[in-house]
Amino acid sequence: MKSGVTISLDVMGGDHGPSVVLPGANIALQRHPGLRFVLYGKEEEVRPILDGLPQLKAASSFHHCEMSIRMDEKPSQALRQGRYKSSMWRAIEAVKTGESDVAVSAGNTGALMAMAKFCLRTMANIERPAIAAIWPTIRGESVVLDVGATIGADAQQLIDFSMMGAAMARALHGIERPTVGLLNIGVEEVKGQDDVREAGRLLKETELPGLIYHGFVEGDDLGKGTVDVVVTEGYTGNIALKTAEGTAKQIAGYLRAAMTRTWMARAGYFLAKGAFDRLRDKMDPRKVNGGVFLGLNGIVIKSHGGTDAEGMAAAIDLAHAMAVNGLREKIEQDLRIFYLRVSEEAAAGMPESK
Repeated sequence: MKSGVTISLDVMGGDHGPSVVLPGANIALQRHPGLRFVLYGKEEEVRPILDGLPQLKAASSFHHCEMSIRMDEKPSQALRQGRYKSSMWRAIEAVKTGESDVAVSAGNTGALMAMAKFCLRTMANIERPAIAAIWPTIRGESVVLDVGATIGADAQQLIDFSMMGAAMARALHGIERPTVGLLNIGVEEVKGQDDVREAGRLLKETELPGLIYHGFVEGDDLGKGTVDVVVTEGYTGNIALKTAEGTAKQIAGYLRAAMTRTWMARAGYFLAKGAFDRLRDKMDPRKVNGGVFLGLNGIVIKSHGGTDAEGMAAAIDLAHAMAVNGLREKIEQDLRIFYLRVSEEAAAGMPESK
């Protein structure tokens, strides 16, 4: 377990930039007093806010960057124009050089993924990275991936996602062998697309390090917490994530309307306020803010662009947990064991040369 974590922050990222990122970092610092920050942004916007946060200032080093990446900028344009000089690039590059353990940005997701892939490169044998999200469930929390890094995934990529997601569950929740399920349209082995069924067959037949394969899971299993890790491809995962966020807002809206409709309802709300506060806290998306880029030679956390300081602090909390518990090392170890086993099995199956 690592101590003395340093986090590099793209201070200009997100809808609100320094006005949210810096207060969020300050909240996280209160929770983790040993944290250090490397801050990247435009000096004229960062300094006035940073000067008003003396504890954060004392725990940080600041580097001026001449440009930031717009939230609507195309990934290719952002990579071409912002490479080496934008606050987003510099935060990622700090992970590559070892100046920081994790990079956190609330900026443009596509640009962040493009820069992270270009700067850090993918791990050996990993063709595509994935974005993993923490999903609140009835049982607690699950890890769900991919929620939007890439569209489509073949059987081998789904297996890679399974190992990476299980490693994250171990790092986050301390589960020795997390249960993993493949998201499908049914739990029967004959259902689903060919790649999903093939991945299910291989996961069932192969004893993978660090996980227990549960089988197929359906959409309602996400909220139930049937498994510790739910694996799917990015198109489906992103739709599921946005649907869940929208449903949470819808339920919250229904509750507000119901509790204010009549004076009796308002009185009932007052009497049950403690229970409603606990429900609101459980449904608060800020508490689980932060997507983890998995499969890269370094850890990058994507915060929701429109979050507030509390949500930003949650993303930094997640970054701290991933660094302290050695997420990257866990993924590398699992992948190394798996592909070594694949090579040995392939060699054993080759006919002897005459």
